Amino acid sequence: MILPPATLGMLGGGQLARFFVIAAHEMGYKVVVLDPDRNSPAGLLADRHLCAAYDDAAALDEMARCCVAITTEFENVPASTLQVLARSVPVHPAASAVSICQHRVSEKNFLRDNGFPHAPYAEINAEADLPEVDSGLYPGILKVARFGYDGKGQIRVQSPDEARAAFHQLKGEQCVLEKMLPLDYEVSVVLSRDVQGNVAMFPTVENRHRNGILDITIAPARRSSEVCAQAQTLARRVAEKLGYVGTLGVEFFVCGSRIYVNEMAPRPHNSGHYTIDACVTNQFEQQIRALCGLPLGDPYQHSAAVMVNLLGDLWPPGGQPEWSRLFVHPALKLHLYGKHEARPGRKMGHFTVIGSDQQAVLATAMRARAEIGVIDG
Repeated sequence: MILPPATLGMLGGGQLARFFVIAAHEMGYKVVVLDPDRNSPAGLLADRHLCAAYDDAAALDEMARCCVAITTEFENVPASTLQVLARSVPVHPAASAVSICQHRVSEKNFLRDNGFPHAPYAEINAEADLPEVDSGLYPGILKVARFGYDGKGQIRVQSPDEARAAFHQLKGEQCVLEKMLPLDYEVSVVLSRDVQGNVAMFPTVENRHRNGILDITIAPARRSSEVCAQAQTLARRVAEKLGYVGTLGVEFFVCGSRIYVNEMAPRPHNSGHYTIDACVTNQFEQQIRALCGLPLGDPYQHSAAVMVNLLGDLWPPGGQPEWSRLFVHPALKLHLYGKHEARPGRKMGHFTVIGSDQQAVLATAMRARAEIGVIDG
C-alpha cells in the first residue's frame, strides 16, 4: 500500500483533477499536477503545479522523481507519456487501456473484437471509405477519432453526400461513421477496479444530454432492474478486458430491450459527480484507493440524487450567476470548479440535490435548474 503523506501525481489539471486533489488532501496525501495551463483548476489547489506540456521531458522526469504513483484525469494525455512514466513509478490506468479509450477507432474495434454490443460503424481514413447509401449506416454520426468529446468533432449525416461534406468540414481527419440508433434513453456505470481485480460499482444512473453535453444525471436510474443489471455486467466485463486499474466510466445507449456500449472514459466520469454527496465513498476517493493499492471503499448510495451541470452560458459578461437562487434549497450542494474564464459550453460547475424521495429530489433539481437560468431548447 502507498500510504499518506506520500506524493501522488496527476496528469491534467481540470475539474476531475481538482476533485482528485481535494480527496487526496482529505486522505492526507500530497499531489503534484502536470498541466500546461497556468490557471488550471487543479493546479491552483495542488501542492505543486508543473506548468508544462504533457510530453515535456524535464517535467516528466520531475514527476517520476517526486511522485510515488501517477494517474490521469482525462483520456487525451498521450499514451506515450504514461509509458515513459511507468518505467519509473506505478501508473494507473495503464497506457494500454488509455490508448484504446482515447481513439474512437481503437475503442470501436475493442468492443467488436470482444463481443460487446455496439452500434454498427465504419472506419473512415479517406473520402473513399465513406459507405454508400445502402450500407445501413445512414442516418449516422461522423465522429473524429481523436479529441472529440462533449459533442465536439461530431456531425450528424443523413446521406453519403452529407457525409462527404462533413468529412471535409472535419478536415479529412480519421473518423468513425456510426449508425444512429433508435435511442430511448442513456445510462452509465462508474466503477473502480484494483490491481487484484476487485471491483466496486456505483449504481447505474440515467443521463440526459443537451447539445452533446451531459445536462442531468438521475441516480439511481429510474429504469428496469434488468437494464441496470445488464449495464453493470457489461461495465465489469469492459474493465476486465481492458485490464483496467482505477476509476472507469462506461456509457450505454438503450433501445427498447437492447443495450449498447457507447463509450468508455478511463477516469472518473461527469455522471459520477453525484457520488461526492450521495455515496459512502465517492469516485475520486476510489480513484486514489485503486492507485495506492488500498482496499476499495464502500460505493453504497445512501441518498437519491440528481446532478445538474452548470455551463459557461449561464455566466453574464463580467459577472456571476445568481447563486442565491440555489442556496435557498437546503438539500442542494453547489460545486464550482474555479475555472479562470467562462465560455459557452464549458463546464464551470455542477449542483447535486439529495434526499430520500427520488421524485421530490428530481422536482427540486429541475426547479433550481430553471431558477438559475438553464433554458431548454
